[in-house]
Amino acid sequence: MKKILFPVLCLGWLMSCSDGDLQIEIIDFNDVSAQSCDSPVTTSTTLLFKINDDEALILDLQSGVLDNGVVGETVTTNSTIPSQSALTYRIFSDGITSSYFCDDIPPATPVVVEEIEAPEGMVIIETVADADGTNFVHTISLSNVTFVNDAGERISNLAVDEFGEVTTAVPASN
Repeated sequence: MKKILFPVLCLGWLMSCSDGDLQIEIIDFNDVSAQSCDSPVTTSTTLLFKINDDEALILDLQSGVLDNGVVGETVTTNSTIPSQSALTYRIFSDGITSSYFCDDIPPATPVVVEEIEAPEGMVIIETVADADGTNFVHTISLSNVTFVNDAGERISNLAVDEFGEVTTAVPASN
């Protein structure tokens, strides 16, 4: 009996051990709307984020990349990651709200459990005027984005191809 019980207990002990590493299997924000602290969003807005309960995808845009262009034309602008814009994925200890990003002093909790910055990729922004010509709609897409954690592991299941849309007003004519 002892010969059987000891190996079974050892096997159970080995299977219950954890190295404490957080395993990220998928980053999926496609069904989450992009937000900004600026209301309304302007062409000088640089911080956009998406919140999915206790996760956030943060896009820090290159200054001036939201280009209104001209009514009646489509304008496409690109910004490379990480040299011009930055894309960061964060996991928090609990759910967060936009106040985490927008308050002058961010709340002390929840805390960041893990933060991973994208080492490469492209931000593509396509801008068109809306039907009545009062706003510009900026559709923000991500291309060839990868995330690599501190252990050097590449997160390959990235479901974030369309970051979202933001709208800026057409400047008033003088």
